[in-house]
Formats: sequence, C-alpha cells, structure tokens
Amino acid sequence: MELTWHGHSTWHVVVGDTELLIDPFFDNPKTDVDPEELDPDYLLLTHGHSDHIADAGAFPDATVVATPELTGYVQENFGHEHTLPAGGMNIGGTVECGDAWVTMVRADHTNGIENDPDYSAGMPAGFVVGDKKPTQESDANCTTFYHAGDTGLMSEMVDVIAPYLEPDAAALPAGDHFTMGPAGAGIAADWVGADVVFPMHYDSFGPIEIETREFVNEVKAAGAAAEPVVLDGDETYTLE
Repeated sequence: MELTWHGHSTWHVVVGDTELLIDPFFDNPKTDVDPEELDPDYLLLTHGHSDHIADAGAFPDATVVATPELTGYVQENFGHEHTLPAGGMNIGGTVECGDAWVTMVRADHTNGIENDPDYSAGMPAGFVVGDKKPTQESDANCTTFYHAGDTGLMSEMVDVIAPYLEPDAAALPAGDHFTMGPAGAGIAADWVGADVVFPMHYDSFGPIEIETREFVNEVKAAGAAAEPVVLDGDETYTLE
C-alpha cells in the first residue's frame, strides 16, 4: 500500500491497482501537485468543510464514497455521476472499492457546507482503508490505513477502531484549534495501536501552525508503540 500526503488532510492511497484520493484540497503550502495530474478511481470525503472538498470537482469521473448527504451535494454541485454504494454510505459501513475495502468510522467534529449553510452534510467521518475485508478474526497479513478525518480524541479509537479494524498506519490531525493538537494526537497514536502515525491538518493557515517536533514528542510521551513519521508534502510512504 502506498500512502502519499499532499498536505492538509489530502492523501492519495494506492491499494493494488486501485487509487483512492481522500479529502482533495490542494490550495495548501505543502503540495506542488496540480489536481489534474491525478486520476483516482475513488474519491473519499470525510465531511463537507471546504478545506476537505474544495477540489472534488477536479475528479468528476471518480466514484464518490461519502455520507448520503455529502454524496448528494457533490453530485449536484460538482457533477459526479458515480457513487458507492448508490446514494452514499454511513458510519460503520464497509464497501469494496476495487482492490481496497473502505470502512467509514466516526469522527468528533462539526459539519456542514460553508457556502450553503442550509445544506446538511450529514455526520463527519474518518475512513479505514485495507486490502482485505475486516472481520472479527485478526489477520496479520492485512494492511490497513486509518484516516481520522477532522476529530478530537474519542473513545471509539481505543474501543472500536484499534481492536476491530487494527490499523497498521494512522494519519491524525495535529494542528489544534479545529481538531486535536499534538498532545491529543499523541494520545490517539497510543489508542489506535498503529505501527506508524503521521500528523496531518496542520500548517495550512495561521491558527493551525505547529512545530512538528511537538507531535513527535507527544507520541513518545504517551507511551505509544507507534513510530511518528513527519512526511514532506507530496512524499510517499510504502506500507507493507
């Protein structure tokens, strides 16, 4: 599995022959990529804030995976014709996306469409992407990536995501102000039980600027077994 961070919360994930793009927002200082350079098969959207869906319209041929409310919004406003499943999915569901399996999990955050305050975007979410369908039986040969979306600390990380979905890697928001900061992300790194953790959702604009060494220090202070890895923008990490 290849994980490429394009700044903020934007991740390009390759599982086998399948490409997934999570939360497309390329107007951030960590990326030099033009959205037109990418051609994802699936577009995963955690919630409706503009810094997570701003560039969704650049991928009209991608199949959208999001809540029913957000799916309907991007279909109407960005012209997407394909969704999975038809009409969207919801918290706790798992869908097969080519060579990947995608499970939608809870995130503690607000939601809504900022340029249309009367439009609901449904529940905010995170995604767990794996190369096998999750079951109650532990599978050491399954490779799994947890994208936490925008969230604060929540008990579901330790009660559900860690024991059931067993992420090998996790991308955790660390910019504070709108999500958990480095301290919360450090605790989350311990709770989710991943082998490697990445900070995201930071340095894109003033209120969420951080020193990434704080994230590294907080992961260690929490006693997490995870290795904290700070990627450069557009850098790829191979998860095996």
